Amino acid sequence: MSYAGGQYEVIVIGAGHAGCEAALASARMGCNTLLVTINLDMVAFMPCNPSIGGPAKGHVVREIDALGGEMGRNIDKTYIQMRMLNTGKGPAVHALRAQADKFLYQHMMKETIEKQDNLTLRQGMVEQLIVEDGVCVGVVTKTGAEYRAQAVVLTTGTYLRGKVIMGELMYESGPNNQQPSIKLSEHLKDLGLELVRFKTGTPPRVHKDTIDFSKTEIQPGDAEPKFFSYETTEGPTAEQLPCWLTYTSGETHQIINDNLHRAPMFSGAIEGTGPRYCPSIEDKIVRFSDKPKHQIFLEPEGRNTAEYYVQGLSTSMPEDVQLGILRSIPGLEKVEMMRTGYAIEYDAVVPTQLWPSLETKHVSGLFTAGQINGTSGYEEAAGQGVMAGINAARKVQGKEAVVIERSQGYIGVLIDDLVTKGTSEPYRLLTSRAEYRLLLRHDNADLRLTPIGYDIGLISQDRYDRFADKRERVNAEIERLKTVKVKPEERVLSVLEEAGTVAITQGTDVLSLLRRPEITYQHVEKMILPEEYAQLTDEMKEQVEIQVKYAGYIEKQQLQVERMRKMEKKRIPEDIVYEEVHGLAMEAKQKLAKIRPISIGQATRISGVTPADISILLVYLEHYNRVIAARG
Repeated sequence: MSYAGGQYEVIVIGAGHAGCEAALASARMGCNTLLVTINLDMVAFMPCNPSIGGPAKGHVVREIDALGGEMGRNIDKTYIQMRMLNTGKGPAVHALRAQADKFLYQHMMKETIEKQDNLTLRQGMVEQLIVEDGVCVGVVTKTGAEYRAQAVVLTTGTYLRGKVIMGELMYESGPNNQQPSIKLSEHLKDLGLELVRFKTGTPPRVHKDTIDFSKTEIQPGDAEPKFFSYETTEGPTAEQLPCWLTYTSGETHQIINDNLHRAPMFSGAIEGTGPRYCPSIEDKIVRFSDKPKHQIFLEPEGRNTAEYYVQGLSTSMPEDVQLGILRSIPGLEKVEMMRTGYAIEYDAVVPTQLWPSLETKHVSGLFTAGQINGTSGYEEAAGQGVMAGINAARKVQGKEAVVIERSQGYIGVLIDDLVTKGTSEPYRLLTSRAEYRLLLRHDNADLRLTPIGYDIGLISQDRYDRFADKRERVNAEIERLKTVKVKPEERVLSVLEEAGTVAITQGTDVLSLLRRPEITYQHVEKMILPEEYAQLTDEMKEQVEIQVKYAGYIEKQQLQVERMRKMEKKRIPEDIVYEEVHGLAMEAKQKLAKIRPISIGQATRISGVTPADISILLVYLEHYNRVIAARG
């Protein structure tokens, strides 16, 4: 049977950061995949900050890479600056951040997609899903073309009923003046999906040649940059470009306060809820009126453009007010604005309507990922995208869905938070959201997730062999250091003095010394003889050092994980009628019936479900399972 558009196994709608990862994952797992997007020139576009990574977000990029995704590899090829943040703190919060050449990033991702086997990239506006007997089996575009598939992934970003707001000016639009998707939003409502209205925003862009950099502070990249992908050995050869730091002034705050009556945020023109952790400059001035100044970062958008992104100045103020605000900031007194900042409202799906696989509960075979699920940020979108693509492919292949646990990755924390708790505002991933963050470090994403990527077919045998070798050599070195002893000889005492730690008075194993806060693996190498050195890479040495120093804390968190894992293994049958569970509080009945948790572990994380409710549910399940067993 043939269709006007074509027959595929998986269709991905939208080619932003979620859509690119979803389509690549599906195609690489052997599914014939269609990636359809409104504009081919906007593949992997960065409508807001031209950067990848940062706290928690950088961890997600490493996890995407460990699973076999593309974002890490792509930013490693296209960055113009790379910095490791929070190096003065513990390894759990170390975070890599890259400034991207946004145009090259797009180009390279589009090229990767175009060269990928099993993947077709096509321009088109999807206006309707084909749903038969509660199962999504295809899509229909604006031109009437019909494409059929066994699974569909919806990654529409901020395009659903998108509306741009700039002062008194409002018009229907996607980001960066792209076409919005209007009819698809109404169609989703018709299918029974609950939507919510959110808002995000972006700052103005200014011309580099009109900035007085002498009044700002330089923010250079790292002298020896690290990379996001475990496969990258060498980054761009061109010199890194610096970013620059300046601050708002008293005049800035006065201009904003004098024009609040023209601010859509305060005039009632904006309906949608904005992101708490990325507020507009007018919101910051009102909420933090006691602060005399706020940081503003000037960030290049690429090597071959004069446009600079004004980080920290997201706004929906009128154009004339924006220019006044800019020129009140040190270094920007004579600046020329190239693009005006704006707010954008859009529709999002209430994420508690999703299973942990990101498949919708209302429509089988329909998955959603990215900002449509209520998140903010390219990294959060890409993390959901790779999982939605994996699970769409596995559904087609008749295999069980892959769900990353909260103890396995920030991707697991992100998705579990969305589907279990929902979100009343654009969700941003933070390290504080992860209860096991000492286990979920930037440095060990490969150790946590590469085996999963390998099992599902996204990690090559060669890469897995290299990973396994690293893991074995790290473990072997930790065991070896237990047996290597040093005596209070001149060489050893000199190193201990250099490190600023207490001298030893008798033979001591090196592992015990490495546990000391002041001692690094490099100190260990200086203490032992050259022939005793283990031939490890810098990455392996870092892993040895972290695992030794934090062994006690890691062990405690592992025990917590095991306790929670027992709760996760207590599965809840889909057909349970919570209204019939005697003793449950009314709020618990309502929340459990709405979210339909797949395990007791997930049920414990639902707001409004108390420990008493969980105890009653456990007793009920025991009885329920006995009845089912007796029938069987």
